[in-house]
Amino acid sequence: MHGNTRHDHDQPTRQPDRHTPPEADTGPGGGPGAGRHRRLTAAHGARRTLAARPQTLRERLDALAASAPGAYDLDAWPDQYGNDDGIVGELERRTAEALGGEAAAFFPTGTMAQQVALRCWAGRTGNATVAGHPLSHLEVHERDAYATVSGLRMIHPTADPRPPTADEIHALQEPFGTLALELPLRDAGFVLPEWEELTATVEAARERDAVVHFDGARLWECTPHFGRGLPEIAALADSVYVSFYKSLGGIGGAALVGSESFIEETRAWRHRYGGQLFQQWPTALTALIGLDTELPRLPGYVAQAKVVAQALAEGLSGSSAPWFRIHPQEPHTHQFRLWLPYPAQALNDAGLRQARETGTSLFPTWFEDATPGLATTEVTVQAPALEWTADEIRTASAEFITRIGAA
Repeated sequence: MHGNTRHDHDQPTRQPDRHTPPEADTGPGGGPGAGRHRRLTAAHGARRTLAARPQTLRERLDALAASAPGAYDLDAWPDQYGNDDGIVGELERRTAEALGGEAAAFFPTGTMAQQVALRCWAGRTGNATVAGHPLSHLEVHERDAYATVSGLRMIHPTADPRPPTADEIHALQEPFGTLALELPLRDAGFVLPEWEELTATVEAARERDAVVHFDGARLWECTPHFGRGLPEIAALADSVYVSFYKSLGGIGGAALVGSESFIEETRAWRHRYGGQLFQQWPTALTALIGLDTELPRLPGYVAQAKVVAQALAEGLSGSSAPWFRIHPQEPHTHQFRLWLPYPAQALNDAGLRQARETGTSLFPTWFEDATPGLATTEVTVQAPALEWTADEIRTASAEFITRIGAA
């Protein structure tokens, strides 16, 4: 059967942990990383893409040089250990302002920021138990850092591929100090609750005498779904983590936003965790550029993602694919997931052929699903996708299927 054969509330198969992604595969005449190199080269050379094209180091430097003068005073001195009167301090102030928080602290990585936030809350609440989702970034992509580094433990209000409900928070059989909510929940398909569901879940945590932390790495693109601005969304939580390279196009970096006293405490732990780097101006500069340029564009990407998902469904329905799954059928953000019943390597090879033969690159890397013979990919809609019509997407997706298994 063609089309989406399950409903949105059905459980998609959990995406495998990607500590060792298939980009590290080898191929004929290639050593480790050869597969990644081929895919990047093909996507780079494609004329049509849905997401931003990969850039070489030279292109990245050229783009930074072109955009930087409008983002920060380049005659200022470089930062030293995140000095408050330099570019890192400016980024922290801009981030706090964007989210309506009292203060923000810059971190080199989101994993470090998350661990510091949860550790600080454990000390303040006196409870080292965190309520979180088994598909959350904390559980799937951080090598159990919350437990092995910070000495915390996690309990799960639900295993369903969606954020927990208020009833599930109330039903937890033991006390917890922090409720960690990933918005959107990436490994469930970048899904979000409805606004009323989110506020009820937060209130349930308060009634359990817990604080609320948002893993908001991709919080930037949640405003269209909720119909609220970033400050109103962030105000629900006691602390919020955001990423500068996810959605905003930075080269790395993250921030925690919260009260003055909480952020001051996180600065101490940032130093202890090794996050007090000597200079971070390149990362901070790309983050400021992202706040200026990409953040205002995200609602347009979210709107186009709905067009892309519908057109992909129509194109795949008319193809020879036995079946497919798009989740959510109407994306909540500018990203969503797609499943096809083929091995990941066959789909990656098909993508290479399509990029080389037609100049079109629809999908990033495909990953093996937990179910044998089933693969999944994450579709990201960015500026290049705005140039596509629905008909062009339908045609390209059907053509992609014809290249699976081709010689």
